[in-house]
Amino acid sequence: MRLYAAVAVTGFRRYATYRVATAAGVFTNTVFGFIVAYTYTALWDQRPHLGGYDLSQALTFVWLGQALLATVALMGGGFQDELQERIRSGDIAVDLYRPVDLQLWWLAGDLGRAAFQLLGRGILPMVFGSLFFELTLPGSALTWVWFLLSVALAVCVGFAMHYLVALTAFWLLDSTGISMMSGLLCLFFSGMILPLNVFPGQLGEAARALPWAAMLQVPADVFLEEHRGAGLVRAFAFQAGWAVVLFAAGRALQSVATRKVVVQGG
Repeated sequence: MRLYAAVAVTGFRRYATYRVATAAGVFTNTVFGFIVAYTYTALWDQRPHLGGYDLSQALTFVWLGQALLATVALMGGGFQDELQERIRSGDIAVDLYRPVDLQLWWLAGDLGRAAFQLLGRGILPMVFGSLFFELTLPGSALTWVWFLLSVALAVCVGFAMHYLVALTAFWLLDSTGISMMSGLLCLFFSGMILPLNVFPGQLGEAARALPWAAMLQVPADVFLEEHRGAGLVRAFAFQAGWAVVLFAAGRALQSVATRKVVVQGG
C-alpha cells in the first residue's frame, strides 16, 4: 500500500507543477459557470422547481459541475490519453513487467490527480459562484464529509470507465473516436448539461440508473442534501456498485488484452 500511496502523492505533485494550466482551468470553469448559470436562471424563471430543484439549488448544481469537471475528468483526458499512448507506442510492455498491479497503479496516480484538481480547480470556481449567485450550501458539517466520500466514489467510477476506454487502444489503431464518444456520453448522462432529474419519463429513469449518474448527479444531490438516511446509503451503494462492476470489467478486459501485446507498427 505504501507504493500506491507514493504513486498517488506523485500524481498530486505532478499536476501541481502546472500552475499556468491550473489558473487557465480555473478561469475557464468560472466563465462557463457564469454562462450556464445565467442560462439556468432564464430556464428556472420559466419553470420554477424544474426537476424538483428551486433556482438556488439549480445554480448550486451548475457550480458543483464546474468544480467537479476536472476532478472526475468528465470530459476524459488525464491518465486516459497517457495510457492510450503507452499502449500504441508499446511502452505498456514496460508497465506490465513492473511488480505491481497495472490497474491499481494507474488508479493511485489518478486519485492523486483528482485530489489536486479538487483543490486547485474545484474550490475557486465555487467561491466565485457564491459571490454572484445565491447558492444552497449544506446545513450540516457532516454533509461535507458525505460529499467528499461521494466525490471519491465518483472519481473511482470515472477512473474505471476511462480505464475501459483506454484499453480499447489494444485493438484500435486510433481510439480518438471512442474517446470523444465516451466524453459526450459522460457530459450528457452525468448531468453536466442538465440535471438528470429534469429528464422526462423512461429516459430520466434510465439516465439515473447508468454509471455516469454516479459521477456528478449523485455527488451533487448529496451536497444538496437530497439524499438522507437510508437514501444516502442507497446513493453510496449505487456509486460503489458501479465502481465494482466497472473495475471488474476493466480487469477482465485487461486480462484479454495483455495475453498478447503487439507494438503497433513493429
